[in-house]
Amino acid sequence: MILAVDVGNTRIKAAVFEDNTLLEHFAFLKTELEKSIQNILEKYKNTTDLVVASVSKVEKEAFVRFETRLNVHFISHSDAFPFVNCYETPQTLGIDRMVLATGATIQYPKQNRLVIDAGTCVTYDFIDENDNYLGGAIAPGLQLRYASLHNFTAKLPLLSLESPKHFIGKSTSESIHSGVVNGLVYEIEGYINELKSQYSKFIIILTGGDTVFLAKRLKNTIFANSNFLLESLNQTFQYKIKK
Repeated sequence: MILAVDVGNTRIKAAVFEDNTLLEHFAFLKTELEKSIQNILEKYKNTTDLVVASVSKVEKEAFVRFETRLNVHFISHSDAFPFVNCYETPQTLGIDRMVLATGATIQYPKQNRLVIDAGTCVTYDFIDENDNYLGGAIAPGLQLRYASLHNFTAKLPLLSLESPKHFIGKSTSESIHSGVVNGLVYEIEGYINELKSQYSKFIIILTGGDTVFLAKRLKNTIFANSNFLLESLNQTFQYKIKK
């Protein structure tokens, strides 16, 4: 069994895999890391490998302490990946984006693919049918947009995510919800439509913490999978050990 751990900007997500089958997934705060992993390993005693992908400042020592119980692996830029990295600054490409590109390459072979990860940030990653990673875009996620409106203005309140009641906001709160939610939906649709002008056909994979919320608002056909990064992390590790 493999325990895959994704250390994000806001939370830590984890999942236990038996080959390519996801048995159970988890989410917890960074302060709960050691206790949460201990609990997972107690439940799944046959776990042999712990695989970590991190875009956060959680120290490696937090995971190395588990080396007495299982093999610990950290995904890095020096690992083997199943795509050609055409990014002009390859060492600055986030490990999470490389893992997502790996999952898209393996799960949807020989197709143009766009992966949209909607979390703290929204990342767009495009891999062409010849398995070339071409790049993408990075934008603020829903929670960052709410926080920015509050933090960089004098009077706008800090709101939590909520579906807009009206397209034309009838109050300050309604206007914020309309601007934040509809603004991101229009951004995603606009990015997809721009790619359509360059590529006749490609698949779209939507993942991340806001997958369910956004999926029902998008007009384009997508594959919505909130666990795609964890699945991709498991596949990245399996690809790594085969190489």
